Amino acid sequence: MKKLLPLFLVFFSFSAWAQVTLTIRDGLTFDLLSEVSIRLESGDEFQTDRLGQVILEGSTPLKVTFFKAGYESFSETIQSKEKTIFLFPLSISLSEVTISAFETERPLLEQSASISLIGESDFFRFNETSIVNAFNTKPGVRIEERAPASYRVSIRGSSLRAPFGVRNVKVYWNEVPITAPDGTTALNLLDLSNIRTAEVIKGPSGSIYGAGNGGVINLRSQANPQTGLLTSEWVSGSFGLNKGRFAIAQPIGDGGLEVSIVNQESEGYREHSAVDRTVFQAGGYFPINEKQEIRTQLLISDLDYQIPGALNENQLAEDPRQARPGSVDQNSSISQQAVLATLGHRYRFSEKVENNTSLYLNTNDFENPFILDYKKELGFGYGGRTRFTFDWALAGKPFRLIAGAEYQQSLTDAQNFGNRDGVADTIRFADKLKATQGFLFQQAEWELSEKLLVTLGLSQNFSSFEIDRQIDASGGPTGLQKRTFDPILVPRLAMSYSLNEFSAVRASISSGFSPPTIDEVRTNEGSLNLDLEAEKGTNFEVGYRLGKDRLNLDLTAFYFRLNETITTYTNEQGVVLFRNAGSTDQKGIEAAIDYQILVQRNAGLVRGIKWGTAFTGHYFKFKDYQKRENDFSGNQLTGVAPNTLVSTLDFRFSGNVYLNLTHQFTDEIPLNDANTVYQDSFNLMNLRMGFIEPISKRLDMEIYFGVDNLLDELYSLGNDLNPFGGRYYQPAPERNFYFGAKVNFRY
Repeated sequence: MKKLLPLFLVFFSFSAWAQVTLTIRDGLTFDLLSEVSIRLESGDEFQTDRLGQVILEGSTPLKVTFFKAGYESFSETIQSKEKTIFLFPLSISLSEVTISAFETERPLLEQSASISLIGESDFFRFNETSIVNAFNTKPGVRIEERAPASYRVSIRGSSLRAPFGVRNVKVYWNEVPITAPDGTTALNLLDLSNIRTAEVIKGPSGSIYGAGNGGVINLRSQANPQTGLLTSEWVSGSFGLNKGRFAIAQPIGDGGLEVSIVNQESEGYREHSAVDRTVFQAGGYFPINEKQEIRTQLLISDLDYQIPGALNENQLAEDPRQARPGSVDQNSSISQQAVLATLGHRYRFSEKVENNTSLYLNTNDFENPFILDYKKELGFGYGGRTRFTFDWALAGKPFRLIAGAEYQQSLTDAQNFGNRDGVADTIRFADKLKATQGFLFQQAEWELSEKLLVTLGLSQNFSSFEIDRQIDASGGPTGLQKRTFDPILVPRLAMSYSLNEFSAVRASISSGFSPPTIDEVRTNEGSLNLDLEAEKGTNFEVGYRLGKDRLNLDLTAFYFRLNETITTYTNEQGVVLFRNAGSTDQKGIEAAIDYQILVQRNAGLVRGIKWGTAFTGHYFKFKDYQKRENDFSGNQLTGVAPNTLVSTLDFRFSGNVYLNLTHQFTDEIPLNDANTVYQDSFNLMNLRMGFIEPISKRLDMEIYFGVDNLLDELYSLGNDLNPFGGRYYQPAPERNFYFGAKVNFRY
């Protein structure tokens, strides 16, 4: 027995020593990676668990090979008992990243549309209090922020008719439309943390998504917890910025729940530009069986922000931080509380047939004191979207048919009052509003060969609105007025041809339309412009994509002819009005390129260098535009910069340290239809630096700081177009700083 005991101790200690623990992380984001396949020289295979860890049996040195889809495979000899391994994503993201645009999941390389993908790595290279900078790194896309939380979205110049808010662009969040049936989108109700990825489809996409000539933005943050996770975040910065967030993810069976709450406050750069936003989100993912799953989302948003207003040239030179005279006294601001509840259901009838249906309910309480009036709205809306996907063979070739429908309706009680020192005064007019839109869509995809994919899509669209005037203090007529737009057929023909495994060309012809919104027909001074027509256009486009080794390249050229273009003008009282302005010619070139200059896994000071550039050339002109005695035909399209260039340079250093640099050049922008006033061109530079420290296998922390507008440029990010009194300019913040921290605990 005395001899057996030492032998047992030796055996036990040898067994303990013969175990190697590996932790696998993403080399760029430092996220833990589950389901990484690990192969030993002996042929034995293992997989990392939900915490990115694996325990290998064997004594060191141990030669190991690592595999995971979307990451570069490599081998390494392990010399220690515990080690962290970094896997780097493949640079050929065009063929590795799957896009679900046009309701079909395919690699980006095979997609026949112009699409930009914005992921967490794009959002996290900037201050995480706004979506603006990340979207603006993509060609053809521009988001403006006239004041904190006051967004205006332009895809290929589509913000011409949006003096405020988001119009002419269709937006989906977790597969439900958050664009109201009248065509407006309250994008500012979402915090950046409510968005994980965004797909931006540029150009008319009505064959699948209905109204909107600019394009479509698909935002996603669906719950799918892989592990129990507690997250706490905090950001502080210039102009009184403070943001805090707490989130929890809890797996339940094969699904789970994710819940988060975030609050953001800021005093703002300009006088009277404070913002206070609180957003609660709860999402659930519940796989019932192999055939069906249920997804739920609840979003509650409480938003208050002040509106400083636009300045003229003299006011801008005197003090860019001042508010427009009258904005403070009248408490020009917006208070908005909204609730959105969604239910999604997917059912797989077979390997070849499935259905995906999403339903939603929403409420909206909106209050807007302005210099000229005081608006109150209380709204309720509902709608849904369903699609069937059929995978068959036609003439022996793969054939996919997609058919579905979308329907939305909103009901709103709207009242306009006088504004006396920021308090609602005597009622001026009151309406009951009803907006309805719906469409049927179908799309066929036929793979005529392994290289050629042909897509034909068609939708039939119906839209209408009702304005039932209850009160008109000016003595004008009351009663119900309706506007029903003729059913519109919107076709799309597209093809994608693979030149080889790493490059492809594409071409498409697509139609689009965009009816006027109720806010464009029903103006703040009480008039109704029921004669306003829907915009209609046709887009011709060709493109080329390349993804090889460390290089990605995406080139697009397009020509868009738009008829009945809706433009804005301002009357002497400062009320923004709308009119159809003939037609426009919109020619453009868009290019994106990125290159992984250096990938150095586990040695040296510099572990990675990545460079990227996005160029936008939008050469848009009025084709036929006569305004009274003035002929603006041939002028540049108002509010569109002819050229923009965005360059990014990312470094990864030892010690999990990163540095992100961004430079953006924006060409001069015409601010009126006559092209007599321009915003000067400007250069923006942003910097963010930080490090991520894996404290333990369950706990990691990130600390970072950044500088926006490093060059301290004086510029306007969201000018007023064709304003009365020369009030064009909405000055953006000067050089400013921020500091943040994140803590993740996995349990």
